[in-house]
Amino acid sequence: MGIANKHVILGVTGGIAAYKSADLARRLREQGAEVRVVMTLNAGQFITPLTMQAVSGHPVHSDLLDPEAEAGMGHIELARWADVVLIAPATANFISRFARGIADDLLTTLCLATQAPIALAPAMNQQMWQNPATQDNIAILNNRGVPILGPAVGDQACGETGPGRMLEPVELIEGVSKLFESGALEGCNVMVTAGPTWEAIDPVRGITNHSSGKMGYAVAHAAAEAGARVILVSGPTALQTPPRVDRVSVLSAQQMYDAVMSKISDTDIFISVAAVADYRPRASADEKIKKHADTLSLELIKNPDILSAVAEHKHVYTVGFAAETTNVEQHAREKLISKGVDLIAANKVGAGKGFGTEDNALILVDRTGLKSLPQARKARLARCLIDEISQRRNAKSTSQDTRQARR
Repeated sequence: MGIANKHVILGVTGGIAAYKSADLARRLREQGAEVRVVMTLNAGQFITPLTMQAVSGHPVHSDLLDPEAEAGMGHIELARWADVVLIAPATANFISRFARGIADDLLTTLCLATQAPIALAPAMNQQMWQNPATQDNIAILNNRGVPILGPAVGDQACGETGPGRMLEPVELIEGVSKLFESGALEGCNVMVTAGPTWEAIDPVRGITNHSSGKMGYAVAHAAAEAGARVILVSGPTALQTPPRVDRVSVLSAQQMYDAVMSKISDTDIFISVAAVADYRPRASADEKIKKHADTLSLELIKNPDILSAVAEHKHVYTVGFAAETTNVEQHAREKLISKGVDLIAANKVGAGKGFGTEDNALILVDRTGLKSLPQARKARLARCLIDEISQRRNAKSTSQDTRQARR
């Protein structure tokens, strides 16, 4: 799947391998990632912030107590912005401080503040790497599930040979890319609907809504990263199809219904993110309606209910979205029951929330209770949602198997 469109914080610490960090930043951008660089003060002794700014395309961050950054809680903003934090090179000193939870500069503070995965690319003298203190720190990080990328074995700047060389940029990018491929939905067929629908009034006018499709496309992307075979049934959007996703483009609610139902028999998980019009004009004019009278009446008829229709197929784990302006939890629970679905992901929309934004927050409601997924970038939120769906679907399957075994 690669790291296209991912937000990467590249942390650079004070080791001679920092000279490779410039090439790493350049290659990350070539792969489609957006890169922000955070340097320790010692890193600036090996490679200049100006160099890292040039290759990343953005100013370098280094001061924890920068008055301008701290006015906006700079380290918190960076922590929330990141999809992944890659420390390359990670010196023995940084590894020690990170393992012990010390937060005495911008980079270590950011690492404590972020929810994004943090990967380390160790780089140091071979004796420093093999020192019991360093190995104890690595063991602590391994127990926490922190990915350790490398080190490689070979000639070192000090003239010695052994383990401690930082992996090459290509190897590091490959390692970071794998962090997004969980395999949680390996072998599953997933269908996602996304975007708005367009209900024609005449050849140039129609009824639609503010949905940008960003959340649905993020969910489709996350499902593909989790190993699923994904079909994305999309209303009209300006978004690019995510990698390894088959897209079916539709316009109206009826077309979306037809596209979904034609493939539902082969679907294991259905995630209805699209903002589907509830009603459509009974008839669409063949020609543009001219402005004559002071009023114009349209007769609307109900569109097919895609979510309810899918929920009747009991082999499908069905997830609906509920975009609400008020009483989000109440309306979500009502929708869960009335539609007969397995899970509702609800969010509040309006006044800069939900539609068209880069971030979102969700409340997950099923028959056992609710869980909040806090505000985050839609890409990260989608990955959290896919993890929840995978776990809940597996739990449901286990429960059903247990009940059948008891009969």
